Amino acid sequence: MKISVFGLGYVGCVSAACLAGQGHRVVGVDVNQVKVDLITAGKAPVVEERIGELTAEVVASGALRATTDVAEAIAETDVSLVCVGTPSAPNGSLSTTYLERVSEEIGAALAAKSGRHTVVFRSTMLPGTCLDLLLPILEKSSGLTAGVDFGVAVNPEFLREGTSVRDFFDPPKTVIGEFDTASGDVVAALYEGLPGDVFRVPVPVAEMTKYADNAFHGLKIAFANELGAVSRALNLDSHRVMDVFLADRKLNVSPAYLRPGFAFGGSCLPKDLRGLVYAARRADVSVPLLSHVLPSNEEHLRRAFEFIAATGRRRIGLFGLSFKPGTDDLRESPLVELAERLLGKGYDLRIYDANVTLSRLMGANREYIEGRLPHLGELLSNSVSDVMAHAEVCVIGCRDDAVLAALPSGDSAEQGERVIVDLVRLPDAELRRERPGYVGLGW
Repeated sequence: MKISVFGLGYVGCVSAACLAGQGHRVVGVDVNQVKVDLITAGKAPVVEERIGELTAEVVASGALRATTDVAEAIAETDVSLVCVGTPSAPNGSLSTTYLERVSEEIGAALAAKSGRHTVVFRSTMLPGTCLDLLLPILEKSSGLTAGVDFGVAVNPEFLREGTSVRDFFDPPKTVIGEFDTASGDVVAALYEGLPGDVFRVPVPVAEMTKYADNAFHGLKIAFANELGAVSRALNLDSHRVMDVFLADRKLNVSPAYLRPGFAFGGSCLPKDLRGLVYAARRADVSVPLLSHVLPSNEEHLRRAFEFIAATGRRRIGLFGLSFKPGTDDLRESPLVELAERLLGKGYDLRIYDANVTLSRLMGANREYIEGRLPHLGELLSNSVSDVMAHAEVCVIGCRDDAVLAALPSGDSAEQGERVIVDLVRLPDAELRRERPGYVGLGW
């Protein structure tokens, strides 16, 4: 099949490379020339497990290319996946600016094309967005009729940053919100042969499934973190409590996310929780639990800062900056927020993250970090040992092998020489928590 993918961020570049890897002919489209140039050179615009190798392979074979030309991409393909961002507005509402813009551009290109083309929205959006907002834009800008002259569908993604390629080829489920049967058939053909249940549902149901998933993921993390905070106050190891909890496979849920650790962040969970709570508020529906998940997450971040402040030391080494191990995504990363608070209080901060290189940051990542940590280049080091040598307090926000190797072992006399604030639960946490100079966030 000939496919165009609009938006070459995490979802778009992974979807494009994976579809090309399945034998489809794919054209990636983005307004950012840097991303287009990276794809053209066979390089992925994001840091992800396997994405670099896969992108190089499919570009070299001719299965994937990139362009900024919308009309060209539509003319050469039969189906378009829209993967542009839907960021939060300051009040928590969903911004549909990018979706509206790309829908208008696609519609204009459809007006000049013969033959049926199917537009598939993969971006996260609230129920009603497709049918009430985007579909009318497509029809108006094209002069065509949806379901007759062109197809429309919603196909939410369930890709976890850090393991997106693996999740694409082994999805937990495939959800297809179909405007008509023919549109649904096109989307189903894209994922033919992949495992997992396939749900062909009304468009608004498909839009809502992504919010159901992300709200629950955020809830699970907040639940585990609050339990960890209470357990620590009672001098209990919360991970031992959770081992018992998770042993119940009949009544309790899967282990995913249910491990006490640091606050959650990223481009999905905070944004989607805000969007869902905002939608409920507009509909006069009270959601006390969901509305308190983000404040609970904020409280966990505050605890981490207070543990650092309680040491009374000023030179801090922060190990990890992206919101999730194995990625370079800094958007709404709790570690970025922690770094910002430390700087605001006058701490002498140095940072190490193997996946974050200032020269590679682009788009939303660069804009975000320039607004939050404009002096990141002065704080960021490529050397674990340099940051370790600087630090009186080591804040461990990742499990990078180089970081673990540089730390003194839990039974070493060196452990007490600097304070370790553990946000990830180090492999030898049980041994360390019995010795001075170690603070576990929830254990």
